[in-house]
Amino acid sequence: MINLVIAEDHQSLIDGLKVFFEYESDINIVGEANDGEHLLQIVRHQNPDVVLTDIRMPKMDGIAATRIIKKEFPACKVIAFSMFEQDEAMHQMQAAGASAYILKNSSLKTVLSAIRAVYRGETFFDESLDPANMAIEQEVHLSKREEEIVRLIGQGKTSLEIAELLFIGKTTVDTHRKNILKKLNLQGKSELIRYSMEKKYEF
Repeated sequence: MINLVIAEDHQSLIDGLKVFFEYESDINIVGEANDGEHLLQIVRHQNPDVVLTDIRMPKMDGIAATRIIKKEFPACKVIAFSMFEQDEAMHQMQAAGASAYILKNSSLKTVLSAIRAVYRGETFFDESLDPANMAIEQEVHLSKREEEIVRLIGQGKTSLEIAELLFIGKTTVDTHRKNILKKLNLQGKSELIRYSMEKKYEF
């Protein structure tokens, strides 16, 4: 039996995973957390076999939490669960001690395969990722104007407010937003805000 803890700041995602895992006889969810500090509390109490954790979370991020977990519980396997294909985040999680890195848009079967693989002592990377080459892959770069707009979106500004702050037309802002979403292959404002957090844009 694989005792699993899930850490993710979106409860709906945790709930979806729990429903899926109910049908797997070898998976036993022993705890869930919405922030890094709570994750550590659960791990210290439950001593799970595997931790599936988001990278960007309130109070303590997944990288710091993983580092502490691996120091206190070396046998515990950690899987990084991220929305984006980012070489920096992946390498930081590897350095912290994570055994796997999978994307949130992966199939549930992929998530299950990752859990079973790390439990067996193996490493696992989402099939769309190549850990050997990610550091040299060409990243998508936003223009300075696009970065300004991303930061303001992250602050909760509307297109009209952004237009007034940057002294440009609202239609221009809307066009930039569409181009940013297309360039980054993101769906809507919530993913754009998460992208800003992952890229460490300061709001």
